Amino acid sequence: MGDNVGDVAGMGADLFESYVGAILASMVLGVVFIHMPQITDHFQLGPVLLPLALSAVGILTSIFGTFFVRVSGNADPQKALNKGEFISSGVMVVLSYFLITYFLPESWMFMQPDGSMIEYTALGVFYATLIGLGIGIGIGKITEYYTGSGGKAVQSIVDKSHTGAATNIIAGLELGMKSTAIPVIGLAAAIIFSYHFAGLYGIAIAAVAMLANTGIQLAVDAYGPIADNAGGIAEMCELPKEVRQKTDKLDAVGNTTAAIGKGFAIASATLTALALFAAFMTQANIVVIDVSQPLIMAGLLVGGMLPYLFSSMAMGAVGRAAQKMINEVRRQFADIPELKNALEVLKKYDGDVSKVNAEEKKIMEKAEHAAQYEKCVEISTEASLKEMIMPGLLAVIAPAVVGFLGGAQMLGGMLAGVMASGVLLAIYQSNAGGAWDNAKKMMEEGVMHEEILHGKGSASHKATVVGDTVGDPFKDTSGPSLNILIKLMTVVALVIAPSIAEKKPVNKSDKPLEIKQKSAVEKDAEKDSKTISWYQAKQ
Repeated sequence: MGDNVGDVAGMGADLFESYVGAILASMVLGVVFIHMPQITDHFQLGPVLLPLALSAVGILTSIFGTFFVRVSGNADPQKALNKGEFISSGVMVVLSYFLITYFLPESWMFMQPDGSMIEYTALGVFYATLIGLGIGIGIGKITEYYTGSGGKAVQSIVDKSHTGAATNIIAGLELGMKSTAIPVIGLAAAIIFSYHFAGLYGIAIAAVAMLANTGIQLAVDAYGPIADNAGGIAEMCELPKEVRQKTDKLDAVGNTTAAIGKGFAIASATLTALALFAAFMTQANIVVIDVSQPLIMAGLLVGGMLPYLFSSMAMGAVGRAAQKMINEVRRQFADIPELKNALEVLKKYDGDVSKVNAEEKKIMEKAEHAAQYEKCVEISTEASLKEMIMPGLLAVIAPAVVGFLGGAQMLGGMLAGVMASGVLLAIYQSNAGGAWDNAKKMMEEGVMHEEILHGKGSASHKATVVGDTVGDPFKDTSGPSLNILIKLMTVVALVIAPSIAEKKPVNKSDKPLEIKQKSAVEKDAEKDSKTISWYQAKQ
């Protein structure tokens, strides 16, 4: 149940928020172009409607890509899922070119706030689209490297688990921190080149392009909980050991796809938040944010702190809910006779239910019907709602307080700090948690170390279980929730931007025209010039 809620419904809500946020931000940024002569002559609402068109086509390409996800025999399901995603992205590249050339003119001029003119091109917007699609796939492959079962990165955690839980956790923390480098460099490059080709509008379009294939990305992410649930059903139905071994392999791939989905969500949240940030600056009439100013530096530091405070609240919520659930489970085993008898049977065979006899099997069946599962579900559901009130209020109130008390510039500094700190923390937590999970899966399949096979029940396996327990709130609660924090704060800032906007700077084009009376000599000279031009044209 938890996997369905977290990795399907929760991730779907996260990606949907990024999806809508990127579309809205790019539409807001596109509005500034609609009065440009070249845009008006071609298609006045083209820059505004283009994000909607790209998203609509992305839905169709996602559906098209699913038809190419096929697995036969013992083929690797990860490769099949990647194939569908790559084909969907390839079709999206082709169709986006025709969409962009339809909605936008070949080139157009735009006046900057300082009065200078800058040229935008449809080809530049297309290049920004390519960058968005490329960074989405790239982040997925990087995440797959750091969290993939059997990979070098996860193997390093497995190797260090033979010396205990402490070294397992240290290895996971090391991997998570190291895994932030390449994705952040990639995102930075994507931002720079998108801006180079199409300005702030290009960054927003890159975010839209990355999220255009959200459909197939969410389908890949949903594979994880499906495989995990299949393994749980196989275990509860006491199917042969070979079946459980196969579902474990599928589940290991599912952990990787879930981690890829989280990496994609983080990358898309970053570009979406940056697009919303650009829209906020436009609405608040901010041209430049100078970090050397004390107020802005203070906002930057406060913003950098907020993801850590938010993560601590999420972690604390998980810990408190887990304590309540453990106490409830202990109470049931102590107070319900059927469960107490079943526990004695499990202790007798060291948890191996395949060894129980017919009479003991009846005891186990009675325990299944006597267990009060709804109590545990109630605890987790109640905690998930009540414990998120304070973190939610933090994300809404913080930008409003800073914006109205410190001004738009200070709020801009805080948003920059939240994005920089939040993205790094989210990648670190997501990848560390995914790697810990797959390290446990690898250990359960059996690992040779110093000519001894370590598997389920071994000391090394117990160390990986500790790491996985630590990693679950990392990858399933704190990490993904930071995406929401980053986007929600920028959305709140965008909403209050008109109320805290600075005085609009006067552009050269905004200065009133000075009309001077022409002398008779000037009028005759102008008339002679027009006559000469007409005569030359006739010749």
